[in-house]
Amino acid sequence: MSDEMVSLTIDGQPIEVPKGTLIIRAAEQLGIHIPRFCDHPLLKPAGACRQCMVEVAMPGRDGKIAKMPKPQASCTMVCTPGMEVYTQYTSPVAKKAQEGQLEFLLINHPLDCPICDKGGECPLQNQSMSHGTLHTRFSDVKRTWPKPVALTSQILLDRDRCVLCQRCVRFAKEIAGDAFIDLQGRGGGTHRCDDHDFLGENIGGFDTHVLGVTPSDGRGGVVDETMSGPTGEASLRGNQDVGPVGADEQDAAGNLFGSYFSGNVIQICPVGALTSKDYRFRARPFDLTSTRGVTEHDASGSVIRTDIRRGQIVRRMAQRDMDVNEEWITDKDRFAFAWQHGRARLTSPLVREDGQLVATSWADALDRAARGIEAARGKASAALPGGRLSFEDAFAWSRFARAVLATNSIDQRTRPAGSEEESFVASHVAGTGLEVTYGDLEKAGQVLLVGFDAEDECGSVFLRLRKGHLAGTVSVAAIAPVRTPGLVKMGATWLSAVPGTEPDVVASITTGAEGHFGDLAEALAQPGAVIVVGERAGSVPGLLSAVAALRERTGARLAWIPRRAGERGGVEAGLLPALLPFGRGVGDAEARADLGAAWGVDIPAEAGLDTQQILAAAKDGQIGTLVVGGVDHRDLVASDAALDALRGADFVISLEVNATAITEVADVVFPVAPPAEKPGTFINWEGRLRPFGQALTSRAMSDREVLARLADELGYDMAMDSLRDLHDQANEVMDWDGQRAVFTPVAAAPTPAPQADEVVLACHKPMLDDGLTQAGADDLAASARKPVARMSARTIELLGLSEGSDCTIQTTQGSVTLPLVAADMADRVVWVPECSIDSHVHADLGVSAGAFVRVLATTEVNR
Repeated sequence: MSDEMVSLTIDGQPIEVPKGTLIIRAAEQLGIHIPRFCDHPLLKPAGACRQCMVEVAMPGRDGKIAKMPKPQASCTMVCTPGMEVYTQYTSPVAKKAQEGQLEFLLINHPLDCPICDKGGECPLQNQSMSHGTLHTRFSDVKRTWPKPVALTSQILLDRDRCVLCQRCVRFAKEIAGDAFIDLQGRGGGTHRCDDHDFLGENIGGFDTHVLGVTPSDGRGGVVDETMSGPTGEASLRGNQDVGPVGADEQDAAGNLFGSYFSGNVIQICPVGALTSKDYRFRARPFDLTSTRGVTEHDASGSVIRTDIRRGQIVRRMAQRDMDVNEEWITDKDRFAFAWQHGRARLTSPLVREDGQLVATSWADALDRAARGIEAARGKASAALPGGRLSFEDAFAWSRFARAVLATNSIDQRTRPAGSEEESFVASHVAGTGLEVTYGDLEKAGQVLLVGFDAEDECGSVFLRLRKGHLAGTVSVAAIAPVRTPGLVKMGATWLSAVPGTEPDVVASITTGAEGHFGDLAEALAQPGAVIVVGERAGSVPGLLSAVAALRERTGARLAWIPRRAGERGGVEAGLLPALLPFGRGVGDAEARADLGAAWGVDIPAEAGLDTQQILAAAKDGQIGTLVVGGVDHRDLVASDAALDALRGADFVISLEVNATAITEVADVVFPVAPPAEKPGTFINWEGRLRPFGQALTSRAMSDREVLARLADELGYDMAMDSLRDLHDQANEVMDWDGQRAVFTPVAAAPTPAPQADEVVLACHKPMLDDGLTQAGADDLAASARKPVARMSARTIELLGLSEGSDCTIQTTQGSVTLPLVAADMADRVVWVPECSIDSHVHADLGVSAGAFVRVLATTEVNR
C-alpha cells in the first residue's frame, strides 16, 4: 500500500484512498456493501466467485470518462484517479450482473438449508435474499457428488454446496502454508467413468477417494497410489510435490498431514461446504449462547468465541483481533474443549479415608486440609501451581504460599529449568509490558528463534512470522537440532545445533574474526530486530546467558514465549521461588517490606526451592505440606520417580479439574473450575492483558475461591471474595518502582561427546500432543502428525539402521519404539516428540533433551 492518495467517486460519493486500494475496500469505507463470496481482507484477491461485479467508468487517454464495456470484479480492481464506480444501488447493469451470477451459483446448489450447519449464518442465504431474484430459470437435474468427503479426521466436505470461491485453498497456501486442499478439475466435467477422464471442477485433497477416480499411468495401467492429480495421474501431492508420502508427513491415521490450522477453512467458508465432524448437525445459530474468550492452550492470547447449547460447549470459533491473532486460531484452540467436561471431571471434594479417596462436603474437606497444614507446620511447605492458571488464580496462589504457607518454595514450571531461567525472566520479562508485539515480529527485519519452534509451540506467532516472510518484512533464523516443517514454511535460515551446544552457536553470532554468522549478527543489529527465546532454552545451562550477551552486542530486542497460557501471568504474579509479584526480587528487603505491608505479613527472606528441588526434598521427607495444581506428572523428568517423590510429602493437597495421577496420591482433592466456567484474565507472551468471560453456568469454584476459603480456615483473610477485590490488590502492588532484578550469567556446561553407540536426544512437544487438555478430542488427535524418530541420513547409515523401519530409542530407564525417517538435522542426534501417543519421553525414557541414548533396530531389541 502506497502513501500516495487517489480520488474517485462511488455511487456519486467522493472518497480519497491510498494508491493500491481495492474498489471493494473503498466502498466499505463509505458504508456501501457489495456482495461477495471469495473476497476476504486477509487473503489475496482472486475474483473467483464474480459476485462483487460493479460498473466502472475511467478517464481515457483523451481525459474523457467512459464506462468499461463489461462489469468488473470490485475485489480485484484497484482504485485509480478519476474513477467512477457504480454499485448495484445505482447501476442496473451491476445489479443484473450480481443477480445473474447468484442465480448461476444456485443452479447446482442443494436446497438443504434446514439441515445445513451454515443455516442461519450463511452469506449465501443472506445474499440470496438481499441480492437475488425470486425465481430461477433452471429446471434440469442438479449435479451431485458423493458426500461427505473427509478431508481430515476433523473436517468434512460437502461438494454439492461449494461455490468454488477458493477461500479454503487460498488460506491453506497463503496463510498456513499447508496445501492440504486445492481446486481440481475444469468446468462441468464428465462422469468419472468416461474414457476421456475429464473431471468437473471441485475442491478436494488430491486423494483418489476424494476424486472418485483410479490413478492411471496415462497408458491405461492402474497405479497403486492413494494420491492423484486433477485428472487422475499418480502421486501428485497437493500442488507442490510429486512423489510418495513419507512417514513424517502423515497424520496419526496414516494420511497426508493436513494442517494445525485447518479448522479456519470451516469458518471462512461462505457456504456450508466445509463442516466440523464434531459440530455437524449439532445446533443452529439461534440455539446458541456465545461468550467471548481466550485460548487456554498456549501463550498466544488468541481470541475465541465459545458457543453453548443446553449447557454444553458445542463449538469454538475464532474472533477478530488484528493486534493478536487477526482472524485465525489453531485447531487445538478450536476443537480441544472436551477436556473440561469429560468423564474424569471432578465434581466434589475428595479426602483420603483408610488409604482410599472418598467424596465429602466442602466444609469437611476444607477443615481436613486446614488441620493437615497445621499438623505439618514443623517442616517446610511448597507449592507447584502449574502453568495454566489465569492471572487472578496465579495471584491467589502467590499470596497463599507467602502469607499462609510462609514459603517462597513455589514454582509454576514443570520443565527442567533452574535459577538461570528465573534470573533471566526476572530481569528481562517481569514487569516489562508490551516491549515486543505481534506487529513488531511481522516487520522486525530479522528474527532469531532460540529454543522455540513457532508452529508447534505458538501457532499465532508462526502465522505472523510466515506472513512477514511472504511480505518480505522479516527474515527468520533458528537455532535448532532439526529443520522442522515450520522452519521450511517460514523460509528460515537453519543454524544446526546438537542439544547442549546452543550456547556456542549463539556466541558465534558476531561480526568479529571469531564469528561464523556475521551477516546474521549485522541483521540483528538493525533497528527492530528481535531475538525470540522459547521456554526450552532455560533447560540448557548457559544458553540464556549467551542470548543476553548477544542482545548486548547487537541491541536486538528480546521476547520470551512460554508454551502454556498462564506462564507469563504467573511471572507477573510471582510464581517463582526467587520472584515476588511484578518483578520484585525475594532478596530485596525493600521489595519484601513493600509487599508484606500490603498483605499484612512478613514475606520470607530466603529464596525458595524450584520444582526439581521441591521434588527432591519431598522424596527425602523434608516437605510437610505440598499443594499441587494443574500439573501433568508426565511433564516432570523421570515421571514415575517424580510421582513417588510427591508421596514423600507429609500432606498433599491437589487443586484440579479432572482426576489425574497426581490427584490419586493427594490427601485432599479440591475440584476447581476450568476456564469455560469462570471469568478471568490471561497475560499472553507479549504482556498483553487478555480478559475472558464465563461461558458456562457452574457451581465450581476457581483456584482463587478455594484458596481464599482455605486461608479463612487457617485464620488469614486473603480478601479475595470477588475479582474486583483481587484486581484492587494487584493494582496496589503493581506499581513497584524499586530496583529490578539483575541478570546473573551462568557459564555454559561442557558438552561431552556420546559414545560410539550413542546419540544425543532432542525433543519438543508438537502442537497436537497427548496432553491432558486434549482429552476427549479424538478426531483432533487423529489429525496430529504421526509420531516418528528423526535422524540425519548420515547417522542412520552410521548406526546401520534403515529408514522407514521401526527403531527403538533406549535408556537404562526404558525405551520408545517409532518409525525412523531421515531429516535435515545435526548428526549424532535423534529427535522424537516429547509427548505423543507412542512417545512420552519423560515417562518412557526417564530423561530429557540432551541426554545420551541408544538407537537400535527394533528386531535387535526384541531378540
